Amino acid sequence: MVVVNTTNHGGPHAHLVDALAAADPSGRLRAALSAGTHPDPRLTDTLVERCAVEPDFFVRDMLTWALCRLPSELTVPRLVRELGADSAQARSQSLHTLSKIGDRLAWPAVSALLHDEHDEVARSAWRAAVALVPPGNEAALAADLAIELGRGDQHLQLSLSRALVGLGDAVLPVLDAAGTSPDPHIRAHADATRRLCHDPDSGFTLAVETAKRVAVAGPDT
Repeated sequence: MVVVNTTNHGGPHAHLVDALAAADPSGRLRAALSAGTHPDPRLTDTLVERCAVEPDFFVRDMLTWALCRLPSELTVPRLVRELGADSAQARSQSLHTLSKIGDRLAWPAVSALLHDEHDEVARSAWRAAVALVPPGNEAALAADLAIELGRGDQHLQLSLSRALVGLGDAVLPVLDAAGTSPDPHIRAHADATRRLCHDPDSGFTLAVETAKRVAVAGPDT
């Protein structure tokens, strides 16, 4: 087992940078854990850049934790810049990390990605937006998110529904309006989301399938 030491300067710091890119995922996980245990602002760029390419979910989660341990005045501007990256994973992971840091200075940049063409980026943006929305802006965010109703498969739709539910009562008028859409997929998704609002433990898949049948065939079918 390799123990990564970041308490000194020079060599150990370089060793940690190398360890974060090691072939063995368990080694990378230990390196990310060490980076979070001994926060070092010099690692800000390295951690953000590694998030963009790290293939292992657990390592990415540890990298996010390590970034959260650093001063937000360093990490937030760097993560916001990363939202303009070509890589979908870079954008998605930066959104996830910003949602965990919770600094509302990132709100304008996060809200700009609500309709990203890449599903994972959009999903991360929805979650981050709900976490960072300034008080009083919930209704406006709900209306913006509602544009995405009907998008993607059921997993993506459930992610959007959970984000909308997280906005509380502000979402209900938006769902009522979406329930009158001429698009049956939008109507079905809005109805399933409304059911989720009233009963968070309800089965979303069944609700959306039922709503689709009603939307397409009519309530008397």
